[in-house]
Amino acid sequence: MEVKWLEDFIALAHNKSFSRAAQVRSITQSGFSRRIRGLEEWVGAELVDRSSFPPTLTAAGRQFLEVAEDVTQKLLDARTAIRTEQGMRGSGLKIAAGHTIALSFVPAWLNTLSDSIADLRARVTPTNVHDSVLMLVNGNCELMFAYQHPDLPMNLDPSRYEHVTVGGDVLMPVCRSKAGGAPRFRLPGSARQPVPYISYAETTYFGRCVALLLAKSNDPGYLMPRFESDMADVLKRMVLEGEGVAWLPKSLITAELASGVLASAGGDEWSVPLGLNVYRDSMNRDPLLTRVWAHLKSAVPAPQAYARLASGHARAES
Repeated sequence: MEVKWLEDFIALAHNKSFSRAAQVRSITQSGFSRRIRGLEEWVGAELVDRSSFPPTLTAAGRQFLEVAEDVTQKLLDARTAIRTEQGMRGSGLKIAAGHTIALSFVPAWLNTLSDSIADLRARVTPTNVHDSVLMLVNGNCELMFAYQHPDLPMNLDPSRYEHVTVGGDVLMPVCRSKAGGAPRFRLPGSARQPVPYISYAETTYFGRCVALLLAKSNDPGYLMPRFESDMADVLKRMVLEGEGVAWLPKSLITAELASGVLASAGGDEWSVPLGLNVYRDSMNRDPLLTRVWAHLKSAVPAPQAYARLASGHARAES
C-alpha cells in the first residue's frame, strides 16, 4: 500500500467523480482507477460503489475514509515537524512558481513579507505549471504561485487547496520598435504580409492562453510561425532580436516598454488579462505557513488585485 493511494481515495471521496479526481491528482483516469483497485485489494473490500452515478462509497469505504484522512494528516504533520527540525536555520518556506513569476513577483513579495515575519528564509523553485502543481500535491512546497485564466482553471480540489489572488498581469503581443517608436509588426497582419510569430509550445499554460484568445477572436490574424519555446524569457530574447511578435507578460518587459525598445503589436483585443494566485494545501498545519497565509489574506484582497490588473492593462496600451 502506498500513501498516494490514500490521497487518491480521499480525492475520489471529495470529488465523487473518477475523472475529476484523476485531474486533481494529475494522473490519467485509467491510472487513477488502477490505484483505487490496488487500494481495495490491499484493504480486502470494495470501497467504492461503481454501479451508482455519481460513484459513492460503500459502508467499508466510509469507514476507511475516516482512517485514511486521519493517517494522511498525521503523516503530513510528522513530515512538517521533521522538516522543520532538519531544514534551514530560521523560518523556512518552500515556494514553487512559474519562471516569470519567480523573477518578476516573488522577490519583491518576499522582501515585503520579511518586514512582517522576522528571520524568514525561503527556497524558490522556478518551474512550469504542471510541475508546480505536482510539487504542491506531493507536499514538496508550502506555497505555489501561478497565473489564472478564468477559462483555464487549475486542476486542484478546491475543498483542499485554498488560493488567494495576490496580483495580476497581462499577456500582451509585443515586438521590436522602429526608430520612431512604432512597432515593426502590427496585428492582424495580412495574407500578403503575415506577422512573424514567436510562440509558446502548445502544452504550456501561456501557449493555451494565446490559443484560446486566437480561437475566440473574430479575426485570428495572419501569423507565420518562426520560433517556439516553453519559456517566456527565450521568447523575449527573440523579440528583442527583432525576429517577430510574441505574447509576453507585461511584468517581464516593463523596462523595455518604458524605454521604447519594445512596443505593443496590437490593441486591447489582442491581450489576455491574467490573475496571479497563490495556493496552499489546507491540510498542512505548519505554523509558519499559517502565519504567512493569514498575512496573504489580509494584505491583498482579490478585488484590489484585479483593480491593479485592469489599470496596468490600460497603461500598457496607452
